[in-house]
Amino acid sequence: MFCLSLRNRLLPALFGMVLIAACASGASAQRYVIADQDASGPGGSDMMSLLVFLQSPDVHLLGITVVTGDSWRDEEVAHALRLVESVGRTDVKVYPGAPFPLVRTLEWTRLANKMYGAATFEGAFSDKRMEKPWDAIPPMREGLPSTKPADEDAAHFMVRMVHKYPHKVTIYAAGPLTNVALAIRLDPHFAELAQELVVMGGSINPNTQAAEWVNSPRHEFNFWFDPEAASIALEAPWAKITTTTIDVSLKTRPEPEVLDGVAKAHSPAAEYVTKYFQRPVFINYLWDELAAAAWIDPTLIKEERYVYMDVDTVRGPTYGDTLTWNEQTKPALPLHKVHAQMDVDLARLQKFLVDVLSQPTPKVVPSTDELTK
Repeated sequence: MFCLSLRNRLLPALFGMVLIAACASGASAQRYVIADQDASGPGGSDMMSLLVFLQSPDVHLLGITVVTGDSWRDEEVAHALRLVESVGRTDVKVYPGAPFPLVRTLEWTRLANKMYGAATFEGAFSDKRMEKPWDAIPPMREGLPSTKPADEDAAHFMVRMVHKYPHKVTIYAAGPLTNVALAIRLDPHFAELAQELVVMGGSINPNTQAAEWVNSPRHEFNFWFDPEAASIALEAPWAKITTTTIDVSLKTRPEPEVLDGVAKAHSPAAEYVTKYFQRPVFINYLWDELAAAAWIDPTLIKEERYVYMDVDTVRGPTYGDTLTWNEQTKPALPLHKVHAQMDVDLARLQKFLVDVLSQPTPKVVPSTDELTK
């Protein structure tokens, strides 16, 4: 009787311990991601989004792949290298990607500006960025990196990783989609072997008077800079595509909540942001940070539209604009539905960013398969 009574008391406790252990194991399971970024810096949205991955203990950032977008590739590679050096995460390698869009050229863009009207923001094609050769690295506020980029190029690295970790790797693309398109063309199985594609890109109907979108609501820089690459990426057979649109991005802000909160912390990430994120912020939003944070915690998103999406690749006044359809209106093309984020819980997003950037840099823990090699 005593043994039976003891067993009856112990079984629920043992079951609870097993359940807690199982939950803890699941909660700490690493999520694999490649961060494809036009890593303009120092500070700013590009760098802070990379810090979200570097600072999240349950995220295995397989590598940072760099594409020309906001700035030219080689300068961006240098900024990315200095970032991982600054926070003690040089275990994360930086892979140079495409230096130019697939089709768009500077010359055609200059001509289009005269024929159809000038783009408000041209990234690497802007007059300021064109003052020096595309492969020049200007003086950097944070100093030149001491580490070197990886020998492997971005597209081949992406393909290799989805084969190494089939259906486990998220491709996070927060710049023009040139590297992603090249990976798709290199390997027809690339998209279907990835877990999902997360994009900072596209614009549907933003509520704003900002000059860049008030007259061109379907314009968005990452799609505009390389429309053909964006179209190739959106038409590929991913299991899931999520886009952080201009619509939701314009509902965010880093100042004062995020930057003031981070300034109180003394982690390497917080000190980097405080030192290099220029203030006061001029018409800035949490573009790429939102895309990264919402991948980690999807409950930050309050509303999304589930639509077919592509990009206008006809060389005219709407070249690079976002195209969307529903079931009844979509064309007979191999399009896929996209989870287009439209609204965000701003207070929770800001708290998320302050918390993740303020914590100590996570220790590098090899993944399970690396431990068993």
